[in-house]
Order: sequence, then C-alpha cells, then structure tokens
Amino acid sequence: MTSVLTAVPARPGVAERLAQFIQVPTVTASGSEDAVFERLAERMRELFPMLHERLELERFGPRGLLFRWPGRSDAAPVAVLMAHLDVVPVDAGDGWAHPPFAGVVSDGWVHGRGALDDKGPLIVVLEAVENLLAAGWSPHGDVYLSFGGDEESGGAVAERIAAALHERGVAPWVVLDEGGAIVDAPLPGLDGTAAMIGVAEKGVLDLRLRALGEGGHASAPPAMTAVARIGRAVARLRPERFPVRMPAGVRRMLQVVAEHASSPRVRAGYRALGAAPALAARVFAARGGETAAMVRTTIAPTMLRGGTAANVLPSSAEATLNLRIAIGESVAGTVARVRRIVDDPAVEVSVLAGSEPSPESPTDDARFALLAAALGDSHPTAVATPYVMMAATDGRHFHRRWPAVYRFAPLAMSAEQRAAIHGVDERVEVAELVRGERFVVSLLQRLPERRS
Repeated sequence: MTSVLTAVPARPGVAERLAQFIQVPTVTASGSEDAVFERLAERMRELFPMLHERLELERFGPRGLLFRWPGRSDAAPVAVLMAHLDVVPVDAGDGWAHPPFAGVVSDGWVHGRGALDDKGPLIVVLEAVENLLAAGWSPHGDVYLSFGGDEESGGAVAERIAAALHERGVAPWVVLDEGGAIVDAPLPGLDGTAAMIGVAEKGVLDLRLRALGEGGHASAPPAMTAVARIGRAVARLRPERFPVRMPAGVRRMLQVVAEHASSPRVRAGYRALGAAPALAARVFAARGGETAAMVRTTIAPTMLRGGTAANVLPSSAEATLNLRIAIGESVAGTVARVRRIVDDPAVEVSVLAGSEPSPESPTDDARFALLAAALGDSHPTAVATPYVMMAATDGRHFHRRWPAVYRFAPLAMSAEQRAAIHGVDERVEVAELVRGERFVVSLLQRLPERRS
C-alpha cells in the first residue's frame, strides 16, 4: 500500500452541489424522459469541469456514463468506482419536511430524494476525483467511474458497461459500489460504530402464482375457490420451509464483532458462534428480520389479484412474490423448492424475473485491507465489518465477471436515516459528505503500484 498520501484540499460547497443534483428528478421507475438524465449529465459537466477535461467519457445511451482516468502504469491494478444516477419515486402525500426535489440545505443537512440513495455517494466520488486532479495527483493504474441511470429498475446500463469492459480485456482489481454504511452496533454487544461492507448480495426472484377456479355467484361457492387456493399456497411458503446456511462473509463478520465486543463474555459468545457456522445460522434465523435474512432465502407476497365484485367468484386469482435468494442457492433450485412447498398442481408457478446470488468477495486480502485503511483516514473509530447485502445493486453485474466487488457507501447513517431511503425525508449530513470524500481520496491514493 502507498504509505505517504498527498495532501488534497477539499473544495467548499459540496452540499450545494449535491442539492443541485437532487433538483434534477431522475426518477427511473416513473418512466422519466431521457432528457432529465441529460440535464443531470450537463449539470455534472458544469460542476466538475476538471474531471470532464482530464478523464475520457464514454456514453452508454442517455443514462450511462463511463469515465476512464488513465493511470501511469499498465502494471498497476485497475479500480472501478460505481454509483447510480436514478432515484425511486415519491408519493405526493408522503408529508416531507422539505419538497423532495427542492434540494434544501438546512442546519448542516442536505434534504431530498437521492441524498443517500445514491446521489450522496455519487457526489463524494466526483468530489474526490475533482480534488485529486486539482492537487495534480494521478493514479498508478486506470480508474473507471461507472454511473448507470436505471439501477432502481434492473441495472441494464451497468450490465452493458460491465460487458463492454470484459470484452475489452479490462480486469478490475477492486470494484466499489453502493451498499452498506457506517452504523451503530449492528449486533448486540458491539461497542462503537461498524462500517458494514457488503461482500456479496442475495439473488432476486419474482414469481407469479396463478390458480383457476369456477366463477359464478358467491352465494354457493365450491369447496376450493381460486382465491382460497392462492391463499393456501402463500400460507404454505413460510420462512422455515427454506434452509439456513452461513455465508463465509457473515462468519467473518462474527469474528470481527468478537474482536470488538463490549465484554469478555460477549466476545466468547461471538467466537463460539463463529466457530460453529451451522449453529450460528440457526441463531441468526431465530432472531428474524435482517439478521435472519442474511442466512436464508426470504419470500414476500407483494401483490394479489382476483375478483371484480364482493359477491362474484373470480375465475382466476394471482399472487406475485418477491424472493431474495440466499448465498449458495440458485434461481432454478429456489423455483423448484417453491413448487414442492406449494404442492398443488392446480397452482401455476411462473418466473417473472430472476437474478442469481453473487459470489463472495475476499475479506482476507489486500483489497479488503485497502477499504479498512481508507476508513482509518475518514472514520477512524469505525470497524470494517463484512456482511451480506439483502438488496440488489448494480455491482452484481460486475461480480459475475470479477471476484472482488464491495458494496459500501462511506457515510454514517442512523437507523432513522436508513429507514428514509426509499421512504420519507431522505437526508444526509454535510459533515458526512466531507468524510466520504476523504475516504475516496484515501482509497485511490492507497491503491498499490503493482498488481498483487
């Protein structure tokens, strides 16, 4: 690792630049016009002029930007920093304290849709590169900035960018995308803060269950209606019907937590769990919620349809299910398991969309150590802690091709802030944007001079 870092002053006004990004409503899920994304690209050009002058820009349609920062050596490793340009929609009746696309800066906070997901992390990458360029610094090896505009609706742009790099023989040594954050005590008995670094992400599977039935008047129903059949099928798909398994990243998380636990007794407990992965998986599953989701496939009915009137039996009924597939499982195996659990030939199970779980990135080599070292410069009290992401990111399209993809936004977020992602009153602290920029600067300067 590079031992001496160049002093890189940060420009003032990072909050105002993020506010300007928020003011461009790049809402993919609502079918935003491509012109909106073009406006954001133009604003980026205005606010980050050196980046656009010194880096090579390739467009992937109206919503994809790939910057290449040429390095000084072909022997040095390649890094890819990722973020996405699109945001999720806002319900007009949500009751935000500030209009969600006003980009209000108030009392040390930037408010608005995308402040955390993902324009805040996008800004800290852009700020770091602009500030490094102003300081006259350049990387040892090529650095790519990959920004897609459809992450919230599948990430086809990131898939195209990853495929293009792969076809050109580019082999990133490390890739960093959004994901975890710096949080307080992710598990009971841990003192201080943890930087939760996603080393893998679960697969995503959307299924439709459909049953046919006898239509007619509701006054004389048959023994099994289409609605009842679908209801029974959904009820059978309980969490415990899916196996538990302990991913390597979560086992390493237990070891890290044991090293920083609040008491000898708690340390011993976490060490014991880390040494017994099968037992640990069962303990995680019993806790429920996010803890259980790290060790098993989850299934959530999200949409139901059937019937047109209160006194009419529908001739068909449907349920849409969203599953997050556990590390080590597969789409095909999960579909087969759902069919076995439903155990009803009259219920049709069809796949609407599916994405395999990612591999697991290493936690015991120079790449994870690089992230931990950069954290020491930006958030010195945060412990670099691996975990498995439940949500999907654009990073999965890179992880299919390259082994070291990490998911981490270098911003401290309270539980309340994390709940506002995709929710109400999304906001980020200005001081965290400054620390996030410091993290990216440190990470880039610490990249090794040669591939290891």
